[in-house]
Amino acid sequence: MDDAPAILPDLDKLDPAALKALVVGLHGYIEHLRLVIAKLRRTQFGRKSEKVARQIEQLELQLEGLEAIRTAQVQRPEKEPSTKTARPNPTKRRTLPAHLRREVYTHLPEEEDCPECGGILRKFGEDISEMLEYIPASFLVIRHVRPKLSCALCACVLQAPAPTRPMDRGMAGPGLLAHVLTAKFSDHLPLYRQSQIYAREGVDLDRSTLARWVGEASHLLEPLVEVLRRYVIKTDKLHGDDTPLPVLAPGTGRTKTGRFWTYVRDSRPAGDKMPPAVWFTYSPDRKGEHPQRHLADFRGILQADAYSGFNKLYEDGLIQEAPCMAHIRRKFYDLMEAHQSPIATEAVERIAALYQIEREIRGHPPYQRREVRTARARPLLNSMHDWLEASLSRLPRKSETAAAIHYALARWNALVRYLDDGRIELDNTAAERALRAVVVGRKNYLFAGSDSGGVRAAVFYSLIGSAKLNGLDPEAYLRHVLTRIADHPITRIEELLPWNVAPSLSAANQPAA
Repeated sequence: MDDAPAILPDLDKLDPAALKALVVGLHGYIEHLRLVIAKLRRTQFGRKSEKVARQIEQLELQLEGLEAIRTAQVQRPEKEPSTKTARPNPTKRRTLPAHLRREVYTHLPEEEDCPECGGILRKFGEDISEMLEYIPASFLVIRHVRPKLSCALCACVLQAPAPTRPMDRGMAGPGLLAHVLTAKFSDHLPLYRQSQIYAREGVDLDRSTLARWVGEASHLLEPLVEVLRRYVIKTDKLHGDDTPLPVLAPGTGRTKTGRFWTYVRDSRPAGDKMPPAVWFTYSPDRKGEHPQRHLADFRGILQADAYSGFNKLYEDGLIQEAPCMAHIRRKFYDLMEAHQSPIATEAVERIAALYQIEREIRGHPPYQRREVRTARARPLLNSMHDWLEASLSRLPRKSETAAAIHYALARWNALVRYLDDGRIELDNTAAERALRAVVVGRKNYLFAGSDSGGVRAAVFYSLIGSAKLNGLDPEAYLRHVLTRIADHPITRIEELLPWNVAPSLSAANQPAA
């Protein structure tokens, strides 16, 4: 948006055309400022949905207080016995999860014989009640003892081989390593905070020690991530996105901007049964050469935003562009929130109708999705295209609403590609969801210590993100992998991918018979 004129010209000396151009320019600038102010207000105070969430939290707190008061009144003994027999309201008790470990305590009467006649007591039934308890996580020292045995007749000495450790001569077991990594890259708990927590348990693990463990674990898991990368790229439809990461620049005391790139293979909305997976990678900048290198072996459909660095990928036709409707909607939504623009409001409503169709066909095979889209979505998109062009002709050329319409129309030919291909999604939310872990972690870490730190983080984001996509507890998955990977044959490393170990983890979580 062009800046407003610093000095207002003499309006009496302007001809009608120049005066009209000045008014149009000032109107566009005012609209731009209103939009910026509205965005800043939402950043400061939160979107309406966030305000609703806070109202719900307040109501939940009020409900907790009322429940506590009611419970206290029920449990408080009455001063005088009531003459009426109160019938308690039947309450349905919540069943506790069957997979939880159970400790059974049997409580027998103190009397061994009948207190009335001295007869022998026999069991004829029992009452069972369960209480959910929590035992804080604790450290455990596992001592491996390997006796040395010698032959009484010769000089032969025998001793069992030392158990394999995730890290040579490292004192961290696989469970502790998995916990540290999950806390940092899934729960977004920085290492210095973890160090403080462990100190309360009486265990001195300084931040530098934890950082060294993270580095060694990253090196150990790199071959597995390489196999994961090849799996993600070997598909005909891929979601791609990136997000900035402040990185400390050595020797300057300042930060530069690195990038996390994510590529997601997930065609479950189109009825595909192949396991979903996500691959993260890091680069020190946002040059287009990075995605071109990442996707050098990819052939198919790339769902991504309008980043110009992707454009070269589409030139030879081996990779087809599928843009993101969510990005188009977001521009109109911001205008609608800023000053209730009728055009923006109608655009958001038209896009909502397209999303309703997608919700109905989610999980259906591609040919069914194509048929439904052809019958129902194509007329809506054709109508929307004509309406956008007609609306554009009535708007000032430099207005924010015109800019949003230009953004949509510039990508229209690629956008409507999803109508004829049931594999394509309407938006790129699969990649945006994957990046949320980075965004939330970025708020806690503020910046990465180095480019190598970004590379290491990409390893764990890849494995943790893929574990979550396949319904696995990321800590349990990492514990499983770290326990086995040092001894696992490199030629069968794919056996440690999340979907391949899922049956083993599910079996381990089953309650004992």
